[in-house]
Amino acid sequence: MAKRQQEKSLQTMNELMASAVHLFGSQGFAQTSVAEITDHAGYAKGSFYRHWNSKDELFLAIVRSKLKGYRSTRDGRMAKAANLEETMNVIWDFLATIVEDKNWSSILLEFTVYSASNEGLRQHMNQSVYRLSNEVFADMVREHVETDYPPEKIGALNTALFEGYLIHAALGTEILSFEDVRENAIAMALKNGTKQG
Repeated sequence: MAKRQQEKSLQTMNELMASAVHLFGSQGFAQTSVAEITDHAGYAKGSFYRHWNSKDELFLAIVRSKLKGYRSTRDGRMAKAANLEETMNVIWDFLATIVEDKNWSSILLEFTVYSASNEGLRQHMNQSVYRLSNEVFADMVREHVETDYPPEKIGALNTALFEGYLIHAALGTEILSFEDVRENAIAMALKNGTKQG
């Protein structure tokens, strides 16, 4: 009986999260209410509040879930990377999956900007489980950096270039393509992190 109840609770959570992603993607995070999320999923508001205290908490759960899925694919390939160039390509393939999920990348960008004005949310979003992390990227490239160039700078540059690309794409600035940003990020990492660079 308890197992069946847990399965039903998990199903409710998943359906509410899917409803939220759909609505956040179609009308934006700020414009979407808890009532709209529950109505769209076919649940009462009480079902929402059994799982989360706020729309912000729901969004953090969605971020964790989405990034966990993206990262599981990346991590398997990362273990096979033999040098900095291969590692950078795995990282940028991972980032490409986020860009290809158009609704998700714009929702993540909107929530990141929204969280910047809320100290508690900002602290959450700065944890690597919730965002693209300079430290995580630095750890990925660390063993392949052949020079004294700090891996933390490579990680920070990756994050800055990717998030900058998301902003340009959200604003409809099509001067740089994702491939332009990817190519230059990899070239910069190789120039600074390899002896032949």
